[in-house]
Amino acid sequence: MSLPRKLHPSPLGDTDPFTPTPARPVRVRAREMPVDSHFEPHRHAWAQLAYCASGVIQVNLHAPTAPTSYIVPPSRAVWIAPGALHAVAVLEAAAFRTLYIDPSVVQPDWSGCRVMAVTPLLRELVSALDPVGGPVPEPARESALTALVLDEISHAESLALGVPLPGPHSDKRLRAVCQAVLDAPGRYATLQDWAADSGASERTLARLFRAQFGMGFAPWRKQAVLAHALPRLARGEPVGQVAAASGYASESAFSAMFKAAMGQPPSWFLGKNV
Repeated sequence: MSLPRKLHPSPLGDTDPFTPTPARPVRVRAREMPVDSHFEPHRHAWAQLAYCASGVIQVNLHAPTAPTSYIVPPSRAVWIAPGALHAVAVLEAAAFRTLYIDPSVVQPDWSGCRVMAVTPLLRELVSALDPVGGPVPEPARESALTALVLDEISHAESLALGVPLPGPHSDKRLRAVCQAVLDAPGRYATLQDWAADSGASERTLARLFRAQFGMGFAPWRKQAVLAHALPRLARGEPVGQVAAASGYASESAFSAMFKAAMGQPPSWFLGKNV
């Protein structure tokens, strides 16, 4: 997914102080990240849960067959499986929180990457494990908090968020349409209109979408719209303005789609970067 502003690379930093072990399987790393900073593609031997207490981040999964882009507002997190190649970009200044999780406690069905809801309890547990300016928890307390964190993750609601991206060797017409939609999802609402600019028929593009992503154009575009809308809402843009830029004729229709996907109305996300 292309980004509207130039990114500024950030060093990954020394992970040694935060490396999880079977004895301390969950470690929290907190960083304040300015807008437009990013981490180049990298991987870790451990799993990660990436979210931000405020702001918006983008996590790109560099899978060879199914690359995916995730937009992560404060109420959501991305589970990154051990060894997964990924990059992180900060779309709105973020209080970035990363949980490093030892493979010994990763359940078998956590092998993929997914978006999950961050419950108020999980948010408080993370804060308790990494008290800013406060004392480090005693070993017994840390162990108890860790057990609760892992239990919350295991029961977290998975969300159908994330924009699947065409691979570098996929059909060039599909790549062109996907990039055009990601750049300006409100330009057209239907695949027929996008097809007119692509040099491919609507039927051909529909077949390519299903073959590449296992879904039709409409649900794929909805994910692109959400990815486009979240940073704008975080910046405080009016809901009606974001709805229009997303190709919706009415604010109410946009709000209904948004709430069904995110569990909260778009107004809840206004100004969440501060």
